[in-house]
Amino acid sequence: MILDIVWIVIGLATLIVGGEFLVKGAVGMATKARLSTLVIGMTVVSFGTSAPELLVSLKAAYHDVPEIAIGNVIGSNIANIALVLGLTVIIFPMPVSRNSLIFDWPIMMLASILFVVFSFNLQIERIEGVVLFTILVGFIYFLIRNSRKNKKSKETNDLDEVIKVNVFKSVGFILIGLIGLYFGAKWLIEGAKSLGESAGLSKHVIAITIVAFGTSVPELVTSVVAAYRKEMDISVGNLIGSNIFNIMSVIGLTAIVSPIRVDESVVRWDMIWMLAIALILLPMMWYKRKIGRISGIILLTAYFVYIYLLF
Repeated sequence: MILDIVWIVIGLATLIVGGEFLVKGAVGMATKARLSTLVIGMTVVSFGTSAPELLVSLKAAYHDVPEIAIGNVIGSNIANIALVLGLTVIIFPMPVSRNSLIFDWPIMMLASILFVVFSFNLQIERIEGVVLFTILVGFIYFLIRNSRKNKKSKETNDLDEVIKVNVFKSVGFILIGLIGLYFGAKWLIEGAKSLGESAGLSKHVIAITIVAFGTSVPELVTSVVAAYRKEMDISVGNLIGSNIFNIMSVIGLTAIVSPIRVDESVVRWDMIWMLAIALILLPMMWYKRKIGRISGIILLTAYFVYIYLLF
């Protein structure tokens, strides 16, 4: 048990360092590519922080443990909004961009609804995985195209600032950050899973709480670091983008590799919570175009109520 706690601490420390490097590199790449930091947060950062979920889910599919794959994604999506965003805005209330309201949130909601609909027959088929992943590719293309168009029309990037950015240094920071997040999440998950198993928890509960929390820690660290560095668009974009990636990339790719069985109780209980938490985020984003501390407390309370009822 002491060794498990040591791995958890080492994992958390590695995640914090990785999150710092990832944010630095992402801001540099956004400046050089003349893309908004929101787009970088929604793509590069989101994909990087969703990598633990993807690796865990693919491994679960390979070992024929669908409870881990499904529980990991649902639990992670609930944790990203209710726990991670809740904690982040309690520390640093954050403004909400127009794009997050009219593009990003609707896509996240669409992904969540498709996830639930595809689960009605208690199995996500390969063709449904293809549909999810295809929508993701189209969304990323739209984001990049729209961001470049807006940058050209507004000319918001100073040419001198763009020239000063060292691409290799930014790419290096992103790679170091992603490696840090990968190993940090791996060590944290291994330690947490071992603790959970020794406590006699079921695979589903371990997946939707311990594993989901472990794979959401990169989002938590990256979002808090981004908010602390006043890169609010990366913080918001990272969380919404991560939820989109979790469903369309993680579930999509995992289902393409192997159809995923879904337990009926997951559809009737956990997915309802996932949809409800995604839904209550919208009025919080609309109100004053800022997610404040009160919203953070509501989200955090919802997360702990969900975990309490789950146990």
